[in-house]
Amino acid sequence: MKNNLLIRAAHGEKVERTPVWMMRQAGRYLPEYRAIRKDIPFLELCKTVDLAVEVSLQPYRLLDVDAVIMFSDILIPVEAMGQEVQLTEKKGPELPSPIRTREQIDQLIVPDPTEKTGFVMEIIRTLRRELDGAVPLIGFAGAPWTLAAYMIEGGGSKSYGYVKQMMFKEPQNFHALLDKIADAIILYLNAQIEAGAQIIQLFDSWAGELSRKDYAEFALPYQQKIFAALKRKDTPTIMYINNSDHFLEQMATCGADVLSLDWRTDLQEARRRVGDQFTLQGNLDPCILLSTPEIIRAKTRAILAAGGGHQHILNLGHGILPMTPVENARAFIETAKGV
Repeated sequence: MKNNLLIRAAHGEKVERTPVWMMRQAGRYLPEYRAIRKDIPFLELCKTVDLAVEVSLQPYRLLDVDAVIMFSDILIPVEAMGQEVQLTEKKGPELPSPIRTREQIDQLIVPDPTEKTGFVMEIIRTLRRELDGAVPLIGFAGAPWTLAAYMIEGGGSKSYGYVKQMMFKEPQNFHALLDKIADAIILYLNAQIEAGAQIIQLFDSWAGELSRKDYAEFALPYQQKIFAALKRKDTPTIMYINNSDHFLEQMATCGADVLSLDWRTDLQEARRRVGDQFTLQGNLDPCILLSTPEIIRAKTRAILAAGGGHQHILNLGHGILPMTPVENARAFIETAKGV
């Protein structure tokens, strides 16, 4: 591989410089993405191999990031499990028949990922051919608690009232749903690795809504189950949770090689709390990319200093925002690369 900085850093090896990429780096802030997206529904874009490959590669070509992440959505396997999913970038995800009963849970399937989501594997295989070893390819999936939240709420939520209602009122049903999701994600991620994904990131984006006790009961065991079951050989793994500071030590037991942190957690403090056995990823506030190139460079250098130049992958603390100017994203990447 011509540029294997990200893989080496994820494994804790010494690197010449800190690698850098951005969550949601393929997306609406890029005019080239919007030009493709205007003529095709979002879910169709996720399933159209040549177009998904093209938008996956755009940030690599335009910004020279140190990795490509396949273009997809965490709800793709939910649809494969048998629940209707509607994805629009303006309204966000909508699931018209939210899961509220044990009967609905029992009707969900654990799908064959090659049969039901074969387009994802073809996207990965095509990207590997297109990249030809230039940079690593990242595959990903959503973790059970976050996916269950979407499936039960019927979309995004501010209070997570319905998912927590089932969690507290009907914990047996909720665990049955989480376990089924975990089984599906294990197959899905193993298929991605077999297709050629070189790094795997698991997103439990909304697990930060949980207390330490509830995280330990309803999210962590399923993260651990997934990482333990991956046939990953030398494929490093990353765990991302938004707002994880209050249970960071518990998160460190999930089984991932890399802990990806949001902007609320100081990297040096995180290192003291979890020790030296992990690489840390992050964690510039995405809103800083809405400021000026000068501010971005200064803030980025501060994150790099906090990361210490070892066992650190530079990233944002959450996905890049759609209104981010491309030149500001470029300032972030170039500063990381010493340009």
